Amino acid sequence: MTPTVAELLLARADDDSPGLLFEDRRWSWAEHVLCSRQYASLLRSLCVDGRPFHVGVLLDNVPEFSFLLGGAALSGAVLVGLNPTRGGAALARDVRLTDCQLVITDRDLPDDLGVAVLGIGTPLWNRLLAEHTGARPAPAPVTADDLFALVFTSGTGGDPKAVRCTHGKIAFPGRMLADRFGLTGDDVAYVSMPMFHSNALMAGWAVGLAAGAAIALRRRFSASGFLPDVRRFGATYANYVGKPLSYVLATPRRPDDADNPLRLAYGNEGAERDLAAFGERFGCLVVDGFGSSEGGVAVQRTPDTPPGALGRATDGVAVLDPDTGRRCSPARFDADGRLANPDEAVGELVNTTGPGWFAGYYNDPEADAERMRDGMYWSGDLGYVDENGFCYFAGRSQDWLRVDGENLGTAPIERALLRHPDVVEAAVYAIPAPDVGDQVMAALRTTDAFDPARLGEFLCSQRDLGPKQWPAYVRLVDDLPRTPTHKVLKRHLAAEALDTDDPVWRRCFGTDDYTRLTD
Repeated sequence: MTPTVAELLLARADDDSPGLLFEDRRWSWAEHVLCSRQYASLLRSLCVDGRPFHVGVLLDNVPEFSFLLGGAALSGAVLVGLNPTRGGAALARDVRLTDCQLVITDRDLPDDLGVAVLGIGTPLWNRLLAEHTGARPAPAPVTADDLFALVFTSGTGGDPKAVRCTHGKIAFPGRMLADRFGLTGDDVAYVSMPMFHSNALMAGWAVGLAAGAAIALRRRFSASGFLPDVRRFGATYANYVGKPLSYVLATPRRPDDADNPLRLAYGNEGAERDLAAFGERFGCLVVDGFGSSEGGVAVQRTPDTPPGALGRATDGVAVLDPDTGRRCSPARFDADGRLANPDEAVGELVNTTGPGWFAGYYNDPEADAERMRDGMYWSGDLGYVDENGFCYFAGRSQDWLRVDGENLGTAPIERALLRHPDVVEAAVYAIPAPDVGDQVMAALRTTDAFDPARLGEFLCSQRDLGPKQWPAYVRLVDDLPRTPTHKVLKRHLAAEALDTDDPVWRRCFGTDDYTRLTD
């Protein structure tokens, strides 16, 4: 039976072992539950009847965020995780979309936000909170299917959508991962990913809660602070999403890097070469899964997963043609490992059994209809499955390129570019071709040793990369535009196309050479 977040929390009510660690401050789990009850009482006192009990939280990873999560679980409130990097009209739009009654924050916000704003640490906050000291309100009668939080998507394809996260959607992966990895009260879960995002909630905070492990919060992720934090807190488990593994690996190597308590790092979207490198350098196991904020499709990497694959597709996960709804043919590879039948094999990853953990978007019926079609969950992610059932990622649906009449996904091209020893990051996207269709463009972050004039020589050696997959243009960047959860905003790069001050190199027509564009 799937528990609620409230049940996981109340199970810790008499637990005097470490529960929350932040900088130099410590709380036991029993103290955390008392604080959560105090926050629950405060939230109920601020609730306006007749309106959705939605509370926006605009905070970094501070203890108050954890207490507000507990307070929401016990009071029946819905916590709305607001992105601290959004402001002005964008922030007002997010608050309005999610029907927030109140926004709790630690920063100055515009007066025209449209709702009441309560600042933590202010005299008003301290007075209101003190009024509920020692409160023990009866827990709200919630079930696993009741709404617990609204979590925004990363917004890489446009305005972020608010994903409905039920109690079960947060509590189930917490308990599942705690059991899967054998985590107990002797462990410490290090949470440095932003807590307004689903990864930190499901793969970090909820895991520590379900295991009874101490949760060590980092206000904001820091690559240079990662290893010192792991040692200072005694962290044995850490969650990640996107690029943080590579950022940590980019810090100066020291001979004692593996001398630390970390046993396991779990997350998704880690670059394949970083997974092994991180585990080897820091003496831990790195487990990378595949999933999204929506939770409709998940693929787990297994020990026999071949290079480049996400893992073995589970029962119910299939690759379907988004136009016909038919199952795509198994992927075939030529002697060089190149996908031989992309038009027949590449399609959309679909949960054919239903929505999975997807509970819909809030106030967005059109987006709901796009995800749920014919009783199945369509992820918007492209992939292909080989004859042994291993699934490969081909990009997001917006990453689908049409080059010379052939459909291409961006992910295989990025994987090939990342094999170059001097390419640190790669983002592949489409720009319009002069006549019809798309051209492949790649933005690369490289080391100083990278020689773009010799890129063609390297690409020739990548036998699994077809000639139409070669970038027509290569843009050399100091950094890539990102969301707060470290996902690349390709739409920004595509919109700029060649209109950039960054160096751009062009593949010479009919050759393997790249030359730099001039004005």
